Amino acid sequence: MKILVTGVSGFIGFHLAKRLLTEGHDVVGIDNLNDYYDIQLKTDRLNQLGFAFPNAGAILPGTIYQQQRLSFSRTDLCHAQALQDVFAQHRFDKVVNLAAQAGVRHSIDNPGAYIQSNINGFFNLLECMREQKGCHLIYASSSSVYGNNEVPFSTGDKTDRPVSLYAATKKANEALANAYAALFDIPCTGLRFFTVYGPWGRPDMAYFSFTQKILAGEPIRIFNQGDLLRDFTYIDDIIDGIMAIVNDRKLEPGSEGYYHHIYNIGNNKPVKLLDFIHILGKQLHREVKTVLLPMQPGDVYATFADITPISADYGFNPAFSIEEGLALFTRWYREHYK
Repeated sequence: MKILVTGVSGFIGFHLAKRLLTEGHDVVGIDNLNDYYDIQLKTDRLNQLGFAFPNAGAILPGTIYQQQRLSFSRTDLCHAQALQDVFAQHRFDKVVNLAAQAGVRHSIDNPGAYIQSNINGFFNLLECMREQKGCHLIYASSSSVYGNNEVPFSTGDKTDRPVSLYAATKKANEALANAYAALFDIPCTGLRFFTVYGPWGRPDMAYFSFTQKILAGEPIRIFNQGDLLRDFTYIDDIIDGIMAIVNDRKLEPGSEGYYHHIYNIGNNKPVKLLDFIHILGKQLHREVKTVLLPMQPGDVYATFADITPISADYGFNPAFSIEEGLALFTRWYREHYK
């Protein structure tokens, strides 16, 4: 199959493209390479896929770079014409939308970036799919849409009270996808990811900054006095879930009764944040110093994925424990950052 992956230089996008190529698919990757976090890390991910960019400055907008079954262009979903040009050049079997302005806390100070990227960009993508037709959209949502609901979070729960702008934009994506699926027969699958971690992860994520602080011997800031629960999900488990849906031939245009499904993809085993930090420190063989702080605006107390639907439909069963996942992450971190 030929598959478009947006946000291909991002954490999940990179891992997905790598797996797709391994399984013999043709991948078209796009990314705007913004500087929300270390742009060199994004460039390094692309180079892991077979390119040899010295830095992000060498990657020119509008230029198509080819590496065997992978093509890449520096394209922003917010630029409608540039995105239309990508669709004009290819006929896609699947589109996996992972491009978004990420970060719950960052959305408090920079709301405009989230409206532009997560809503306007997603709208542009849907419009391109409306014109091409015959293509299945798989898109990233987030566990943040549940707000402060009681756990475990089920896809049948109401999600009309987001507590961050980031969550509100992801909820808006789900509503837009539902409307386009119903009106224009575009099969859509939304995936609510739960606290994804692992090698090549995002530096703005808590576990990444915790690692930096622990290795530097500096104290780490922990909100709500450390009384938080998170359903940490290892990256390979996330990719297994996405691939099961990518490879499902039943989810094609015209499939009877199908237009829009939403699934949770999580570990289904929430961990106390302080326990997570203790395991991380043990893997790094370092003492952990902490500063306990009040709850941060936009945060939720707990996340916990009910994965019954995706397990029933696709046999999804997370394989990695926290200990195993953090061992793999810390090994990569030491190697990558010397």
